[in-house]
Amino acid sequence: MSSYPPPRGTFDQVTPSIRRIVAPNPSPMTYHGTNTYLLGEKQVAVIDPGPNDDAHLSAILAAVPEGGTITHIFVTHAHYDHSELAMRLSKTVGAPIYAFGDHEAGKSALMKSLSEQGGLGGGEGIDRAFEPDHTLSHLESVTCDEWRITAHHTPGHMANHMCFQVDKILFTADHVMDWATSMVSPPDGDVGDFMRSCEHLLDYDWDLFLPGHGDIVRAPNERLRWLLSHRREREVQILTQLQAGPATPHELAKAIYTDIDAKLIPVAARNVFAHLLELHNKGLISVEKPIAFDGIFSPLS
Repeated sequence: MSSYPPPRGTFDQVTPSIRRIVAPNPSPMTYHGTNTYLLGEKQVAVIDPGPNDDAHLSAILAAVPEGGTITHIFVTHAHYDHSELAMRLSKTVGAPIYAFGDHEAGKSALMKSLSEQGGLGGGEGIDRAFEPDHTLSHLESVTCDEWRITAHHTPGHMANHMCFQVDKILFTADHVMDWATSMVSPPDGDVGDFMRSCEHLLDYDWDLFLPGHGDIVRAPNERLRWLLSHRREREVQILTQLQAGPATPHELAKAIYTDIDAKLIPVAARNVFAHLLELHNKGLISVEKPIAFDGIFSPLS
C-alpha cells in the first residue's frame, strides 16, 4: 500500500487481516477503480464486491486465504460500482448480503418530498435492483469467531450509505476518500446528512479509513474536519456568488469551480444543487417553485 496506483487482478495486504482488490473500472468518478476488501482468514467477509465484472469476481475468489470461505458480504451503498456484483458473488459462494437497505432506504423527509414532486434529476449510477438479505441498523454489529463489524449509517453521498467499523479501522466507501470529496447529488444525496454523518464519525478515535476509491486515509479525524470545513466554505462561496444576482446551479458551478475540467462542471453543479437545497431548507435563500435542478435561486433581500 506504499504506492499507488495498485496492481491489477491481485490483492494488496492492507493489514494482517485485510486484503484489498481494485476493480478494473477506472473513471473520473471512481479514480483507479472500486476498492473491494476481504476481512478474515477462515470466515471471510467481503466489503463492497464492486461492479459486475468477470475478472473482478475471479480476483475476489482467488484472494480468499487458503482454507478460508466467504461467509458474509457487506455492501456500503447501492451504486453499481459498489453493489452490482453482490448478488452474483452471493450465489457463487452461498453467503448472505448485509446493507442498510435498498436504494430508497434512509432518505430524509426533505429528499422524499422533493423526489415525489420530480424535476431534480439525479439517479446517477444507482443499482435499483439491489436488495440485501439482511438489513442493518445504525451501530448494529455482526460478529463471527474472527472479527466484529459494526455498521454506521452515514447518509450524505447516498441515503443508504453505511461505513463499516473493525476495531479502530473504518471502511468508508464514498463518504470519506483521500483523493476527492464525496459527490452529493439530490434527491439520492443530502449535504445536510453528509455533514451530520461526518460529525458523528468525529466522535471516534480512528486509526485508518479504508475508502471505496483511492488509497488509505491515514489521518482520519483530520480529514473529517477538513471535509466539514470545505463544505462550510462552499456554502459561503455560493451565498457570496448569489449576491451578484439570481442563478441556476449550473451557472453557480461555472462561476465557483474555476479550477476543474469543463467536462466536470455538470457533476459540480449537482454538488452545488445539494448545497442550495440545504441553504433553502435553512431559510437562507429563496427559489422559484416548484424546486427543480434548472431552477433559479436568489439571495434573500
